[in-house]
Amino acid sequence: MVEGVERTQPGGRLVLAGLPIGNLEDAPPRLLHALEGARVIAAEDTRRLRQFASRAGIRLGGESGARVVSYYDANESRRGDELLADLRRGEEVLVVTDAGMPGVSDPGYRLAAACAEEGIPVTSIPGPSAVTTALVVSGLPTDRFCFEGFPPRKGLRPYLEELADERRTMVFFESPHRIAATLQTMAAAFGVERRAAVCRELTKTYEQVRRGGLGELAEWAADGVRGEISVVVEGARPRAETTSDTDLIAAVGELEDEGMRRKEAIVRVAKETGVPKRRVYDLVHGVVEAE
Repeated sequence: MVEGVERTQPGGRLVLAGLPIGNLEDAPPRLLHALEGARVIAAEDTRRLRQFASRAGIRLGGESGARVVSYYDANESRRGDELLADLRRGEEVLVVTDAGMPGVSDPGYRLAAACAEEGIPVTSIPGPSAVTTALVVSGLPTDRFCFEGFPPRKGLRPYLEELADERRTMVFFESPHRIAATLQTMAAAFGVERRAAVCRELTKTYEQVRRGGLGELAEWAADGVRGEISVVVEGARPRAETTSDTDLIAAVGELEDEGMRRKEAIVRVAKETGVPKRRVYDLVHGVVEAE
C-alpha cells in the first residue's frame, strides 16, 4: 500500500513512480516508503534499482521482499501482459525507470493505457523529470513548450524541417555520440542563430548548461560531449506578413543568412505566404522582375 494515496475502489492498482535523475537527495520519502512496501516492482533496469535502493538505505519489499521484474523497451509488450494479469488479480504494481518518470521516453505508457482501458486505477508518485528540469534552466521561454523525445535516427532533416515553424519551446533528448550531428542538422533546419541550450548531467556533480545559437553549439559539440543530454530549442518567432515581391525576396535572403539553403528557403517562404513556389523561385533568381 503506497503511503498517502487512498484507494478509490478494490482490486489492483498501477503506481508510476519517478526516480531522481541524478541526485539521490531528490528522492522523496513517499517514494522510499513505496519501494519498501511494494510486493511487485517493475524496473527498467533491476540492477540499477537495487543499487539505488542500497544507496538510499532501504530494502526492497521490506521483510517479505518484493518480486522485482525487468520492464524495458525490448520486453515491454510481453512483460506488460504479465503485469496486467497481476493487476487484474488485485496486486499493486509499482513501475520505476532508471531516472525520471515512467512513460516519458521510458516504458510505462502502454501499461497505463491498458489499465485505463480496463478501469484499473492508475496513480503516480511524482518525481524529477529531465524535461522540465532542462526547460527551466535553459533561459528560454517556459510558458508554452513541447517535448519531442529522441529525434529519429533516419530522416532527421525532414523531421526537423517540419518543426521549423513550431512556436513553442522544444525539448529533445539526445545521446552523446549523436549530439554533434543533431545540432548541425538543427542549425540547418532552424537557422544558425536560433537560440538553444544543451543541458548535460542535470542535478549531478558535473552538471553543465551551454547556451547559444545552434550554429555555435554545433561547433562546440564537435569536440565531443559526454553524459545524459537534453536539448532545449527556442520556438520559431512569428514572421511579419509578407505579400510584396520585394518582401518575398528579402524573406528568402533572411533565411539564407540564417544558414538555410536557397531551395529550402524558397519552399519555406512559399509555404508561409501562400505564394506559388515557382513565383518565389523566379523572383529570387531574377527570371521575373519584382513589381
